[in-house]
Amino acid sequence: MTSVLVVDDDPTLLRIIETVLTSAGLQVSSRNTGQAALRAAHAHRPDCAVLDAGHDMTATALCQALRAAEDTADVPILLLTERGRWLEVAAAFDAGADDYLSKPFTAQDLVRRVEALTR
Repeated sequence: MTSVLVVDDDPTLLRIIETVLTSAGLQVSSRNTGQAALRAAHAHRPDCAVLDAGHDMTATALCQALRAAEDTADVPILLLTERGRWLEVAAAFDAGADDYLSKPFTAQDLVRRVEALTR
């Protein structure tokens, strides 16, 4: 089963993403802080990471931390971003993100992006 690590500081959005991905047959581990996400990623390497900001870390910083560690350096990363924040997207790609999805997004778009990254 494909495993996905999801990080978001918004508990409502975190639960929605978790529900959407679980309904698509994916195993989801969700965290609301970057540090908790890093610990989870190192304990059980995910097949994909879906990142927004955690309470303690930006998505870009989290992306850099995942890329810097040998055991998570090649985990595909999907960045969630607010619509119109192009500098954030550019910084995330510079940090190693593989794709991004602007909020708001549809459940189908989220699942398709994750599936494409985990093929």
